[in-house]
Amino acid sequence: MAPPAAIRWFSVVLALMLCYLITSSTAIYCDEDDCYDLLGVTQSANSSEIKKAYYKLSLKHHPDKNPDPESKKLFVKIANAYEILKDEASREQYDYAIAHPEEVFYNTARYYQAYYGHKTDPRAVLVGLLLILSAFQYLNQWTRYNQAVDMVKKTPAYKNRLRALELERSGGTTNKKKSNRQMNKKVEEDLGSELELQINGAEQPSMWDLLGVRFILLPYTIGKLLLWCGCWFWRYKVKKAPYTWDDASYLTRRSLGAPIDGWRNLDESRKEDLIHKRLWEKANLESYLADMRKESKRRR
Repeated sequence: MAPPAAIRWFSVVLALMLCYLITSSTAIYCDEDDCYDLLGVTQSANSSEIKKAYYKLSLKHHPDKNPDPESKKLFVKIANAYEILKDEASREQYDYAIAHPEEVFYNTARYYQAYYGHKTDPRAVLVGLLLILSAFQYLNQWTRYNQAVDMVKKTPAYKNRLRALELERSGGTTNKKKSNRQMNKKVEEDLGSELELQINGAEQPSMWDLLGVRFILLPYTIGKLLLWCGCWFWRYKVKKAPYTWDDASYLTRRSLGAPIDGWRNLDESRKEDLIHKRLWEKANLESYLADMRKESKRRR
């Protein structure tokens, strides 16, 4: 159980935090001052009285009229108070904050929404967000691709491909001197640039895959998808035409739940065998999966 002294200290800290939050509810408008007091008017003053008070004080404290530094600071506060009280909406929010100081978060949200919300075009925010996300996406893709390339270049298979390409360019002759056993780094870079590295899971970044580009092309993508669905329905549901090779390949891949890259890496004979099994039909798929499970148990 906490001692009485600790409880008292906790209560004092809690009270101080509560006082700070209540004070900050109105401090966001005119700092620690009261906007009405700065203009020398009451809370019930009308817009004409507020305007008259501001012009009177501005003549007295304007930097062109009064070079005193303190007067200049006071003029800034007066001008800020007038900007808040001259507008009916901002004045209503300020009066509400005075009457309900305990609603700190609500008052703060209303303040920032009023002063910054209408000044920011949502379209500009959306464009900026897409640009930032696309930039991070592009940098991430390049980083992954470069890391994958560096790992591939350290493998024996890659070095063997480089040697084979060197032999092809040199006409099948190599210098067997000890000093030339290790391939020159510049030559290695030149040969490496001629090899096309296909790395699964870390393809070379493309601008067409960026989030911003995809968002811009979204209407075109949706239209293309609707057209494809319409053609599919007409060709295979209405006319009952046989599936083309590409469409049968798509149905087979979707039935097996295979990723696009994994399907592409299958040899053509394996693809042809799977397509001929017509796995998009439920009975054929269940029979195929049952055979695969039996084969797996047999190998164990």
